[in-house]
Amino acid sequence: MMKIATWNVNSLTVRLPQVLDWLAANPVDALCLQELKLTDEKFPFKEIEAAGYHSAVFGQKTYNGVAILSRTAPRDVVKNITGFADEQSRVITVTLDSPVGEVRLVNGYFVNGQAPDSEKFEYKMRWLEGLQNALRDELANHAQLVLVGDFNITVDDRDTYDAEGLRETIHHTSAERAHFQALIELGLTDAFRLFEQPEKSYSWWDYREFAFRRNRGLRIDHVLVSQALKEKVSSCVIDKLPRKNERPSDHVPVIVELAGI
Repeated sequence: MMKIATWNVNSLTVRLPQVLDWLAANPVDALCLQELKLTDEKFPFKEIEAAGYHSAVFGQKTYNGVAILSRTAPRDVVKNITGFADEQSRVITVTLDSPVGEVRLVNGYFVNGQAPDSEKFEYKMRWLEGLQNALRDELANHAQLVLVGDFNITVDDRDTYDAEGLRETIHHTSAERAHFQALIELGLTDAFRLFEQPEKSYSWWDYREFAFRRNRGLRIDHVLVSQALKEKVSSCVIDKLPRKNERPSDHVPVIVELAGI
């Protein structure tokens, strides 16, 4: 069995104690973090190692930054999207040995996009196309692949608290959802939707207007698995508990469990 989690921590400097506490309570095989908001030099390697994890890190000052914490040593580390020039630290890819075999793990902090028709939205469209091209090659070389992260995209109307009111706004546009579908068409599957899930299951809530208490959220943190892993997915859940922490991230972990067949 292998457990992989994804969590946008919205500043590892602020949230490190919460991450360590969560790992102690949830000893996953790999934890993929987004929005580190710190450089590699300031990454807490010693604290993570003391918790029993290796660290593959691609940091950036103030913004972005991704990392993969893993029980086994990561191999063949690739930073950012192969073939797509980008100044932002948004993607890190590693190979991990696991009880279910070799797994290629891709962790991404997808572009937010700000608003449709903005320059940042155009960047998001280009970035998503670049990611698809790179993943096509990764899948050709790695049958067992998992893509996780903060996608900043709702897949469909089930993934938003106000489907009509937010239709065609950022995270909800037809263009963004078409790019998500393009990832699926590469041979990937939304692990969360392999199972019957509670209605109004979200992974992100705004800090304002008591959004978490009112469950006015979005499901924008996803786990996609390749065809070779689809039958090995035994569960995929959202852990809402960390959102109740003092000074929480606005996102919570999503955990997938892979069982050997």
